[in-house]
Amino acid sequence: MDGLLSELGVARPFVFAGGRFAGLPLRPHGRWNDVPTDRIDVAAAATAGADVLVALGGGSTIDTAKAVSAKSSLPLVSIPTTYSGAEWTRFFGVRDPERKIRGGGAGAYLAGIVYEPKLTLDLPRAETVGTALNALAHCAEALYVKEHNAAADEHALEGARLISTWLPRVVAAAGEPLEARTELLRGACEAGAALGGSMLGLGHALAQALGGRYGVPHGAMNALCLPPALRFNEAAAPEAIERFGQALGTTEPASRVEELARLGGFGRLRDFGVPMAELEEVAEAVVVRAGARSNPREASAAEAAELLRSIW
Repeated sequence: MDGLLSELGVARPFVFAGGRFAGLPLRPHGRWNDVPTDRIDVAAAATAGADVLVALGGGSTIDTAKAVSAKSSLPLVSIPTTYSGAEWTRFFGVRDPERKIRGGGAGAYLAGIVYEPKLTLDLPRAETVGTALNALAHCAEALYVKEHNAAADEHALEGARLISTWLPRVVAAAGEPLEARTELLRGACEAGAALGGSMLGLGHALAQALGGRYGVPHGAMNALCLPPALRFNEAAAPEAIERFGQALGTTEPASRVEELARLGGFGRLRDFGVPMAELEEVAEAVVVRAGARSNPREASAAEAAELLRSIW
């Protein structure tokens, strides 16, 4: 890390750290459980005097730092401790708790990434599986969105192969745990590169609408929403979904994702307190998201609601 900061010519980092690192010997400026839209200006003001931002944590931590980077024009170095792949894109997601939506922006100044598999060894199972399947969703969607391209496809296929192979081994702690975590992190890195060169699809639009309204975990929502999105898109992008299945080692990719989701204990939307009576309202928020517009098959609000009901 010191070498990277020296290479960048910076020396006064402002650190964003996930909850697992609350014990770091640093003077705290604030503690948040989400990425609130009304706190970004406060956080940016707190960085006065810093010449670089460092994000140590998962997707929410990195997204907060990216939002502040965009606001302050400070470069950002990310040290991911989950498998979300947020460190690869200039885009970030933020939640507006009053309007109950998840929005976002772009413009973060990405300066570097540091991968250290040992930082993932004590990651809880649900977070391990959820963030890995968020990365897997990045792989699937990169293959079939309207903006897909050969370079992103290559990363997506390798990422899908690594995640499908190594996630079960991480959960089972088979063999050397650090080896499995290292390979899973490589898969997440490939998924992040795929996302960085492509766009999101309908599965993410569903997950983001749910997360914005109910504050439920983004990874878990992607684990539940990717299978129905794959089935919905099969007629519109059969070759891409077949390639995704081959990378997973199956002819039934949606079923394989459901199998992996069960490793994290993810079953139905109702398990997360999502009320069935509000699914139509959630669906209205789905179809206006960028992921729905990039999807190979257009989804109406009624179709989005039906997809949500299928996993309720």
